[in-house]
Amino acid sequence: MFDTRGLALLCDADGNITHIIRDDLGLSAHIKLGQSLVRLVERGSLIKALNFLIELRKHSAVFDWEMNVPLDERIVTLHFTGGKINAHFLIVAATNGKFALALYEEMMRMENEQTNALRAALKAQAEATRTQAERDSTLYDEISRLNNELVTMQRELAKKNVELERLNALKNQFLGMAAHDLRNPLSVIMSYSEFLMEEAGARLNDEQREFLNIIRRSSEFMLHLVNDLLDIAQIEAGQLRLDLQPTDLVALVRHNIALNRVLAAKKHIAIELSDEPLPPLLLDAAKMEQVLNNLIGNAIKFSPPHTTITVRVTRAPNADSSVLLAVQDQGPGIPPHELDKLFKPFQRTSVKSPTGEKGTGLGLTIVKKIIEGHHGKIWVESQVGKGTTFFVALPLQGSGI
Repeated sequence: MFDTRGLALLCDADGNITHIIRDDLGLSAHIKLGQSLVRLVERGSLIKALNFLIELRKHSAVFDWEMNVPLDERIVTLHFTGGKINAHFLIVAATNGKFALALYEEMMRMENEQTNALRAALKAQAEATRTQAERDSTLYDEISRLNNELVTMQRELAKKNVELERLNALKNQFLGMAAHDLRNPLSVIMSYSEFLMEEAGARLNDEQREFLNIIRRSSEFMLHLVNDLLDIAQIEAGQLRLDLQPTDLVALVRHNIALNRVLAAKKHIAIELSDEPLPPLLLDAAKMEQVLNNLIGNAIKFSPPHTTITVRVTRAPNADSSVLLAVQDQGPGIPPHELDKLFKPFQRTSVKSPTGEKGTGLGLTIVKKIIEGHHGKIWVESQVGKGTTFFVALPLQGSGI
């Protein structure tokens, strides 16, 4: 027998709590009318709560989102479900997903009963005259039919959403397994092709060396794609775990630039750094290294020879609570109507690399998730013909991480 305690709230279109309909969990003591639903959850669930409200506004119904909530000096995991009622949102939560869905359906049924009672009163009043009664009777029957159809559709939608969540989890599991199994053989193919080029290159003709080079480039691209797919599968499955430690961001950036200067030098591209002393930030150094490799690597990929990439690490202007990292190139720039593609999976712009290099279409999506996991934000500014600048804002230690 599962726990049948639950919470039912009514929120306005902005996610602010307007009514407490039911509270079996004892959370009402911590709820103030007018406060945002986001303030109800534990800090680690803030981003998920914001995304819950975004999805609720977009789709009018969201089912079985797990979020952590402080309760009696401990943290409990509640299952949240929500749906739109006129201009408000009905949001329910329970310690059990099935009961949360049942409670949601009960609340919706009560709403429908109240609506039906109002319709009955209107019908009785309208029957003052026979002509008006017949007209209103027809209208009432049609509205009732549509309402019943709507209730049926809501139930079907709830079932479909539950099934979609299950299929999405299955997809992520399959994707992770497939990518993991492909990574080792691809690494072997790339390593052996490099070995053959180094050891047997002098004994091969031009055509054979080109074949080996194609094998190496193709396997390298596929290995990057597989690694990105593994990252995406983990992120979508909610498995982005960050090992946050006090980190010298400036030293991390200097080290990454030193590594990337080798690749940039081969393309006759300079990398300059502008920084200032900063206190340690709570960061996952390995994940931030991944972010830097992507941003600086993209700048190198799309920069023409004999240009300069500028990396800046400073305090954010007019603020002392965040650090601003900027990577600026002198490449072709990105058309304004294509900027919204940059952080979406498998989306590519029309901008071409001078050497024809292609990306997986996943790198910036992963970067955005990592930055958001650090409670930061990322954005881009670009001008066609003058270059592109990626900005990353990260909170200083003690300012929200």
